[in-house]
Formats: sequence, C-alpha cells, structure tokens
Amino acid sequence: MKGLVVKNTGSWYTVRTDDGQLLDCKVKGNFRLKGIRTTNPVAVGDRVTISQQLTTNTQHPTPWITAIEDRRNYIIRKSINLSKQSHIIAANVDQAFLIVTVVNPQTSTTFIDRFLASAEAYRVPVILIFNKTDLLDDDALRYQQAVVNLYETIGYECRQISAETGEGVDELRSMLEGKITLFSGNSGVGKSTLINRLVPGANLRTAEISDAHNTGMHTTTFSEMIPIDHSPLTIDHSPTYLIDTPGIKGFGTFDMEPEEITSYFKDIFRFSKDCRFSNCTHTHEPGCAVLKAVEDHYIAESRYQSYLSMLDDKEEGKYREAQ
Repeated sequence: MKGLVVKNTGSWYTVRTDDGQLLDCKVKGNFRLKGIRTTNPVAVGDRVTISQQLTTNTQHPTPWITAIEDRRNYIIRKSINLSKQSHIIAANVDQAFLIVTVVNPQTSTTFIDRFLASAEAYRVPVILIFNKTDLLDDDALRYQQAVVNLYETIGYECRQISAETGEGVDELRSMLEGKITLFSGNSGVGKSTLINRLVPGANLRTAEISDAHNTGMHTTTFSEMIPIDHSPLTIDHSPTYLIDTPGIKGFGTFDMEPEEITSYFKDIFRFSKDCRFSNCTHTHEPGCAVLKAVEDHYIAESRYQSYLSMLDDKEEGKYREAQ
C-alpha cells in the first residue's frame, strides 16, 4: 500500500493512502538505521510504502512505514540540538512561501538569505511574503520597500500583505492552485493567521507576540499538510495543499561544501564568474570580482555578510542561529 505523509507529530506519521484512507503509522526501528542522518527520517510530503502487521500487545494491525520513494526535492536545516544531524522540514514541494516581517518581530536578512540559499540548493522556488503591512509607519514602509526591491532585483518574487486585514491575501490564492506549498518563517510572523485566511475552517491557533523579547511564540508544534481543495489524491492529480510548519528561530545550513555556497547566492554567483581565480572564496583574493561588486554596491552588504556567515558555519562545523 502506498500513500502520502500529511502529518508528523514526532513519533507518529499520518498517511493519506492512494485509496483515501488516513492511517496513523509508525516507522520501523531498523528503518532509521539505513544511513538517514536526520532527526526525522520521514517528512511531510514523502510518498511512502506501508505494511500492516499484528503486534503482541494488540489484536489490531499496526501500519508501518517500510520505504520512502525518491524525493524530487526537500527543504532541510541543521538540527539545533544535534549539530551533526539535519531536520527535513518538508519534501516534494512545488514552492515555498517564506513569511517575513520587518516589525513585531523583525525577520533578519541573514535568516532570509540562509533559507533562500538552502532552497536554491534543493531546487525549491521561494516567494517572499512580507506580512503585517498594516502595522508599518512611514519609516518602516520605506524600509520594507527597500528590502523588497533588493530581493526582486536578485530575482525573487515578493508580495506585501496583511493577513490580519486581508490586504493582498486574495492574490496569493491563484499562486497556490494545483501546487504543494510549504509555509515557513520565524515564530510570530503571522503564518497561522495567513493560513486561516486562505483555508476557512483550518482553525490554526495563533498567539500574541511576547512583549519581553518582541518574538513569536510557537503555536504550531508539528508539520501538517492542509488541503485547500477536496479532490481525490492520486499520483496523476495535482491537488492544492499547504504545508504548515513550526516557526523557526534560526536556520543552520546543512550538507553544503564551502565552494558550493557561492552558487546558491544568485547575485554573488553572477559576478563570481569574473574572478581572477577559479577557486576564489571571495574573502581576500586579488582580482575578486565579488569583492569589487560589493565595494561598488552591485551586491548588497547584507547579502555578502550572509554569505560569509555560511562560510563560517563550514569552518566552525557547528550550528549558528541567525541573528
């Protein structure tokens, strides 16, 4: 029996089978030992094979996930507690919506850049959704527009919305049609509020921002795939799904070689081809076209600093939380 993983609570996985059943499944213990170095060997969005077996403690068969089909892509980050392992946020997605805010709380450009670089590495298109526009004063609006201009110039699509008032939300619906879309972002950026707008009846919990630290409080504790339409799920059909994920504070990059990182920054890669040395690290070398582009403001200083922080990750060999 085959199906799609639509929910992950840590120890149980809910699978929607190809014939429409919802089964709560477990993962075979030895399945975790097959070279899968992640905190979650199975992720929401995985297509899996299930077998049902009787156990000694119950007369009802337990569904077990016994195999994962090859993933066409995934979003992955380094586990905070286990620096040598990774955490797959979701698999087999058509696109990702990264929800960001410039106030209450402020999403750092370092976090945005790390997410974008990881998405580039695993071939996941990203749209940046700037939420809470209704809270912005004139200065904050100008800053947000400057950030939008930066990422649009690089080649990323950006949308400015207010999930609270509904401004700009209707335009997002057509972008979701027939696709599986990952929703991600820092805690407190209004991800759950936006999904509740897009999916009436989702009833996701929302929480106020912590006054003490101006940060969000986690309201989603597990990943879940939420259907927007109710078409039957088959391999040939393309239903519309959202994947809601827990808010994340930092984004540690995983499984990237230092020489590869340049290619995951579109703007830096564009200039790197003109460097004097083919193995240029863009940190100190003479004839570095990237350093010259930063100096001439063709590459934003914030983007270059994000690139350097990812190089530091590789040198330190550990997780660094984005600030």
